Amino acid sequence: MIDRRTFLALTGTALILPRASLAADITPKAVFHDPDAPAIGNPKGDVTLVEFFDYQCPYCKSNHPVIEQVMKEDGNLRVVMKDWPIFGAPSVYASQLALGAQSMGKYDTALEALMTTKGKLSNAQIESVLSAAGVDPQQAMAGYKANRKQIDALLIRNDGQAVAIGLQGTPAYIIGRDVYPGAVDADPLRDAIKKARAS
Repeated sequence: MIDRRTFLALTGTALILPRASLAADITPKAVFHDPDAPAIGNPKGDVTLVEFFDYQCPYCKSNHPVIEQVMKEDGNLRVVMKDWPIFGAPSVYASQLALGAQSMGKYDTALEALMTTKGKLSNAQIESVLSAAGVDPQQAMAGYKANRKQIDALLIRNDGQAVAIGLQGTPAYIIGRDVYPGAVDADPLRDAIKKARAS
């Protein structure tokens, strides 16, 4: 079973943060309800799962079907996607295009397309994958540029929160007051959701 670390910021206790991340807001509202962070699943769900991920992370991509399975089974789960592009420039580019695709109403399509890629990405591959899924990369980039200040601020917030919480990499999931680092099987996720729902 994946080791869990208590998400101290959500218990109301003091959390001593590294100096570089002292300004990061890791209150429940900031982490679970950032208005700029895309949410999939049931937008009015009674439990929220937060996922920090990178489109080049193999574990994020291999675990994505598990998240989808649990989300579809539950029907009352809200999943907040926190882009944390830590694998280099192509990761940043993928996040920019996917978040830019929100203006086209195609974030979910972009997310699914990019999560099915294998291995490291290039900008050309990102554009090709999105095009094949029906997301025009030029329009997505235009959407990013039109909302650049907002999207860049979101990515900075995501990074600051990840560092402040103490995440060591992607994927990482937050459910209730617990952090689940690394890929997580469906049963531990179901148990965590049940625990959060009961609290």
